[in-house]
Amino acid sequence: MDERACWLGFHLIPGIGAAAIARMIEAFGSLSAAWEADVAAFVDAGVNQKSATRLIELRSDIDLEREWDRVQKAGVTLLTLLDDAYPAMLREIPSPPPVLYIKGEIRQEDETAIGIVGTRRMTRYGNEMARRMSSGLAAAGMTIVSGLARGIDGIAHREAIDAGGRTLAVLGCGVDRIYPSEHRRLSQDVTENGALISQFPLGTAPDAHNFPERNRLISGLSLGVLVVEAPMKSGALITSSYAADHGRTVFAVPGSALSSASEGPHQLLRDGAVVAATVDDVLQELNLERRQAVMENRRMLPDATGDEQEILKTLDGDPRHIDEIAIDTGINISQLSAMLLQMQLKGMVREVGGQHYARE
Repeated sequence: MDERACWLGFHLIPGIGAAAIARMIEAFGSLSAAWEADVAAFVDAGVNQKSATRLIELRSDIDLEREWDRVQKAGVTLLTLLDDAYPAMLREIPSPPPVLYIKGEIRQEDETAIGIVGTRRMTRYGNEMARRMSSGLAAAGMTIVSGLARGIDGIAHREAIDAGGRTLAVLGCGVDRIYPSEHRRLSQDVTENGALISQFPLGTAPDAHNFPERNRLISGLSLGVLVVEAPMKSGALITSSYAADHGRTVFAVPGSALSSASEGPHQLLRDGAVVAATVDDVLQELNLERRQAVMENRRMLPDATGDEQEILKTLDGDPRHIDEIAIDTGINISQLSAMLLQMQLKGMVREVGGQHYARE
């Protein structure tokens, strides 16, 4: 019996985790040998009679060839704890998942990753900060890890891709069950620029009890976790709690004291999280000087004209209304409007709504 298929088989048996698999490998030498073992052999290996009998019963219900064929036809890669390609950062956390289902590709460069998470009901400010942080960190060479959810997560993935970077989406369901359904196109783009990752078997529905484990993997794959906006009861705060437990850096974006969406980040900051108001805050805290240099080169925008450079200087902070930009630059509104349109086409700025503009 194929060893990798046997990892899949034991993973489909409820209650079989990393510790149980390690004990079976120690007792039988391989999971393929354990798959063929009978009750007596498991008892000899130290498993009590009742548990051994139940394990054999559950094992007999699994059509291993069919399940393995299902994985192959879905275009899914199975990674086990014994594989060199298993993410090194994830291997460090307590009880790492013994099996990962991968759709796409995980690369060594993805070890330099940052988790970006937040609320599904973001404010305009949260939207803008998620865009800035995700695109900036991706452009600086970091892989963006998030959960493919609505709101902050979706923006994090999309901005990473648009910036020419890599992104990993960790799911609370099987990699063949895209949730939410409106992110189906986004999930396809993620597989082309990173990977969909799940510890749950194919066909697993997005049940609520799966998402804390999804959040644990986001932390496990990352050097740190950045919370953009999150109310006090939020999955994003669960992710940050895992990050603290894993010894990873927790970052929080400060927001308005009047916004409930910023209550979570503000509590994290009171608890000692690192302020993340700019991309540089993250890069410096993680000692990623080389990537910071890349980011600085990107900011220079050598192709920008003199007037365009002046406009860009006014957009270093929050999105600004065209009237404010006109006042600061001395450019009349009609000329400025045409210039901003050209700068959007060049990918230098974007309109965020209501004639407010921000840097790309």
